[in-house]
Amino acid sequence: MHIQHQLVSWDQDDGIKTAVTGMLTSGLSGYSLTHSDIGGYTALDHPLVRYHRSKELLMRWTEMAAFTAVFRTHEGNRPEDNQQIYSGEQTLQHFSRFAKVYAAWKPYRKVLVEEASETGLPVVRHPFIHYPGDPEVYGLEYQFMVGSEFMFAPVLDPGEDEVEVYLPAGQWVHAWTGEVYGSLKKGVYETVHAPIGEPAVFYKQGSEAGRRFRSELERQELL
Repeated sequence: MHIQHQLVSWDQDDGIKTAVTGMLTSGLSGYSLTHSDIGGYTALDHPLVRYHRSKELLMRWTEMAAFTAVFRTHEGNRPEDNQQIYSGEQTLQHFSRFAKVYAAWKPYRKVLVEEASETGLPVVRHPFIHYPGDPEVYGLEYQFMVGSEFMFAPVLDPGEDEVEVYLPAGQWVHAWTGEVYGSLKKGVYETVHAPIGEPAVFYKQGSEAGRRFRSELERQELL
């Protein structure tokens, strides 16, 4: 399912935040494969209302899309008013980096797509699917799991280089640093450094899918 036609904005009513909301709610409604246009679609240029896609928004949306079922760009309805992946060297290199990140978890994605066809479980999942006994996860709005092994908390506001993520009970490995977070006894909130290029993605300690992902990141010299 394509989460369609968001504004090229950060807002929670029709911007990047609604792409997360749309994926999570669609996954619970039977749509197992979801994605959104990288950077959003709808730009507006009106004396009273103006929405143009910024470079930062495009780059953050690129990071998020790399952890969904489909990694897909869109110029939008007004290409000349939007930052594009080809607008400059920085955006082009960023897109190239996250195309490789997307490719790095291909083996696990194939497993999840097969699981989706057999069970209906979505690729992008709300954490309560796997942690129904943890009341804290029910209030999570803007972080998601990829299958049962990865936890992702995208940066969804401009000018931010850190993000708060909730990690259910257990130990979780930060994909970029290898640092272990979390508690075996209970879920914890962590505020983690998340500069552009290294969004907050974790995998369960001991996860074979996570180990293969990090190994491929290292092989591609992305760490």
